[in-house]
Amino acid sequence: MPPAAPPRTDDTQDPTVVNQLQSWYYRQPPALRVILAINVTVYVLAQFLRVLWPGGLAFIVDHFALHATFPDILLEPWQLITYNFMHTSAGFGGLLHIAFNMLWLFWIGREYEEMHGSDRMWTVYILAGIGGGLVSLLLMPLGIFGNPNIPIVGASASVLGVLMAVAILYPYKQIALLFIGVVRLIWVVIGFLVIDVLINLGSNSVALTAHWGGALSGYLFAKAERGGMNLTGWTRIFGGGSKKKRGRRGSKKGESLGLLGRLEVWLGGNPNPDPDSGSTSPVSSRSASSSSGSSKTTTSSKEDEVDRILEKISEQGYDALTEEEKRILYEASQD
Repeated sequence: MPPAAPPRTDDTQDPTVVNQLQSWYYRQPPALRVILAINVTVYVLAQFLRVLWPGGLAFIVDHFALHATFPDILLEPWQLITYNFMHTSAGFGGLLHIAFNMLWLFWIGREYEEMHGSDRMWTVYILAGIGGGLVSLLLMPLGIFGNPNIPIVGASASVLGVLMAVAILYPYKQIALLFIGVVRLIWVVIGFLVIDVLINLGSNSVALTAHWGGALSGYLFAKAERGGMNLTGWTRIFGGGSKKKRGRRGSKKGESLGLLGRLEVWLGGNPNPDPDSGSTSPVSSRSASSSSGSSKTTTSSKEDEVDRILEKISEQGYDALTEEEKRILYEASQD
């Protein structure tokens, strides 16, 4: 009886989970995918260090979490930024902390970045985190908003800043909540902040001041956006900051990769993949292009109109838009 044939190991099998995850990762807009990657990497690293090298984890928390006390913060001011990328808590509670932050950022932040560009996404995320840290520095010494000896970690301030900015820029934006139904995003943010006060006020929680500071920063950022103020020049270090039209994906071909884009290339990735590229032959590509030409033309015209409206906001402010332009921008945000 002949031996059984060995199992097939060719490349025609279904892609692995790792390949699927990598494909999903590079389909995300640039700023969002880097923010997600840093937060998840730090979380996983913290869990390993907790078991293998507790002293290393303690060193990271001592120098990169936010210690809301003076004059210590003056010696390590980078804590105002680095704490926004740190989720170090253990157990199920720590997992829920990062999971909810990253899911909300993905649900709301992805759409915002595709509409307004990676530079604005970086700006609101970083500024909201800094704002949350500064409010904590001002209020924590009072002793009624938490214990100043407990370091602050987590992206909640930045995430709330992004949510608030989107809620102010798009006041009619709605989301569906389990067991509640469809509600406006602004009421979701306000409801969270109110519940946050009821739960944490008078306790040792250090999150309250950072949450409210992040939301306030997002509000101020949105107001500045609507007023035509450009706060994104510093994002050139990340590959953003262009004042030219970017399209809904927030990037241009030939644009500088920036610091984080170069890091992705060094790690072997492709930070700016062409979503239409693949292994299709030129003949099949022309055939597909021909069959879907009309739909692509329609989509392109809509994107051009959205780009024009966004450019008008950048130059004249949100209040300069006509009612029809506001309607087009709102409908585009729902696509």
